[in-house]
This record gives sequence, C-alpha cells and structure tokens, in this order.
Amino acid sequence: MSVSKAAPKGGLEGIVAGDSAIGYLDGEKGELRYCGYLIKDLADHSNFVETVWLLWHLELPNKAQLEELRTSLLAERALPGIVYDVLKTVAQHQEPMDALRTAVSAMSADDVPGEVTDRRSNLRRGIRLTAKFPTIIAAHERLRQGKKPLEPRSDLSHAGNFLYMLTGEVPHPEEERMFDTCLVLHAEHGFNASTFAARVTAATLADLYAAITSAIGTLKGPLHGGANTAVMQMLLEMGSVANVEPYLDRILARGGKVMGFGHRVYKVMDPRALILKDFSQRLAKVKNEPRWYEMSAKLEALMKARKGIDVNVDFFSASTYYYMGIRPELYTTIFALSRIAGWVAHVLEQYGNNRLIRPEANWIGAAPRPYVPLGQR
Repeated sequence: MSVSKAAPKGGLEGIVAGDSAIGYLDGEKGELRYCGYLIKDLADHSNFVETVWLLWHLELPNKAQLEELRTSLLAERALPGIVYDVLKTVAQHQEPMDALRTAVSAMSADDVPGEVTDRRSNLRRGIRLTAKFPTIIAAHERLRQGKKPLEPRSDLSHAGNFLYMLTGEVPHPEEERMFDTCLVLHAEHGFNASTFAARVTAATLADLYAAITSAIGTLKGPLHGGANTAVMQMLLEMGSVANVEPYLDRILARGGKVMGFGHRVYKVMDPRALILKDFSQRLAKVKNEPRWYEMSAKLEALMKARKGIDVNVDFFSASTYYYMGIRPELYTTIFALSRIAGWVAHVLEQYGNNRLIRPEANWIGAAPRPYVPLGQR
C-alpha cells in the first residue's frame, strides 16, 4: 500500500479537472469570458436569451436562431400539472431552493423519454428547464405567501415575465433591462461547485434532470450560494449608514467574516461586481431610497482600506435585488434561474466527450495492519 501521494490543496484548488470551451476565468486579471467574449461586452450589448444560445452552441446566434430560441422558451413557460401540484404540496414545508430541486425532479416525470446523451433531446430539455425555472420560483413564492400564482405572460421578456409573476407588477423597462443583465452576469462561471456537480452526475450517464438536480442541491449550500442573502441580512441589521462602521468593528473584533468580500479565484475586483455596483446606485435614485447603496458603498470602502479586500459578485447584487422587490430568501433561486444556462451547457459538453469522473484520494489513514479477533482486543 502506498501510504501517501503528493497531496493537492484542500478543495482541489489549482487542480485542472477537465477541458471546457464555455467559460474562462483569469483571477489575476479579473477577467471573465463566455466562449471568448468579455462579460462586460455581453452585459453592455447582449441579453439573457442570446447568452443562453451562446453558451449552448459556443457562438452568437443570428437573427433567425435568436428568434427561434426566444419563441421556444416562450412556449415552455407554463408549468405542467404535476409540477404545479408538487409546489402546492410543498409550499409550506420547503424553502425556495428545496422546492426548486423537488420541482425539477418532478419535471422529469412529464418529459418525453429519450436517449440520455442525445444532444437534440437535451437541447429541448434545456429549453424546458430554462423557461420553467422563473415560473417555478415565482409560483412557489406566491404559494408560500398564500397568494395564487400568476400565469406567465407572452408579451414580456424572460426577465420581465419573472418579475411580473413574482410581484404582480410589470417592471419598469430600465429595471427589466437591469435584471436581464444580472441573469447574463450569473449565467456561467467555469467549474464552480454546482457546475462540477452537474458534470460529475452527467458523467455517470444519468439524465439531464438528474444532473440539474445535483447542481441545485450543491448551490443550496451556504459556501456556494447564499452569500448575497447574507449580505442583505447584514445590511438590514445595520439599518443605517451611521451603523456601518460600528457593525464592522464588532465583526472584525471577534474574527468574523464579512460576507460579499473576497473570492476563491479572483485576486482583484470581480468584473461583475462593478456592473452590479452601478445598478445598485442607479436603482437607489429610481426608488428614492439611497440607504442600501450608501451603506454598501461605505462598507466597501472600509473593507478596502482596512483589509485590502475587494467585493465579489454577491455584494452589490444584494441591494440591487432588494431594490427590485425580491426578498433575500429568494436570492439563491435567482442565481439558479440564471445559472441553469451554464449548467445545461456543461452537461451538453460533458455528454459530448464523456468519461466517468473518478478521482483518487490521498491516503492519510492507518498503515497496513493485521486483523485482531474480537476476544483479543
């Protein structure tokens, strides 16, 4: 028995786990690209539906292809009866991420059986999942509040329809555009925990629904999803700009962690954070409520001065979503609503060149030893 091998860093940090042509991260430069395109360019010029096509096909669509995808997503927004019944059953018993995971499992019962790795079949399944995620999340939220879910509207965009189904109000065009861009920003991020979980599941030749269920379950963990929820809860506890510094003093004095700062990959500012900071500032003016942005900006400046740490994508997304009327408890589901695009892209890529993902472990247990009979112990 080989007692030890060269041990990797904890959490497989620095380990290359496979090839991908979907998302590229450069933590030293603070750069994120989808299929070669800078995230800033996509945020400025693209939209979520176009980004979905890009991630699934590795190229930007032409006009006809974009319209075909938009029409296909529109046709799949409504929930099948079995999923709606499941949501009614679990509404008062499951948190939003749990309900989303359960609903995706139920969706598989309403699907047409097909070859697990067939790309055409999985593109159809990907459209179903991407289209129905907003409806599932909004329906569950309204059911939890004792309200009747709203039917999706065909005259609203993917982003605008979700905000309408959630709040009952058609969003302002500027707010709709911002939310659509938020979905672009969160759509893909390389071999993050939930994406890798989806690929591991797909590599066993389990179906797309199983892979996406694995991804949702992984995203639920607070070390992956949920940071922006924690950021907003922190801001709510602070309550005012005057309380920001004393609150930070207390956290740092006890050695606590300030949520929304630092990143496993980025050594400089997360490129998505700058865009979200701008959104938070603009919405503060639109809503005539500067408090949440001003508190966030002050905390950002204090942490940079004291610890030299930059904010990550979660920090300003917290106040941005809050200004849009989205409850903090839903923030991780919003992450999933966007990341479904990347998850499907990675499962398609995994199926396209599949090999079972089966790493080895570094042995740190006992050296070889003989079995001792019970009476001699």
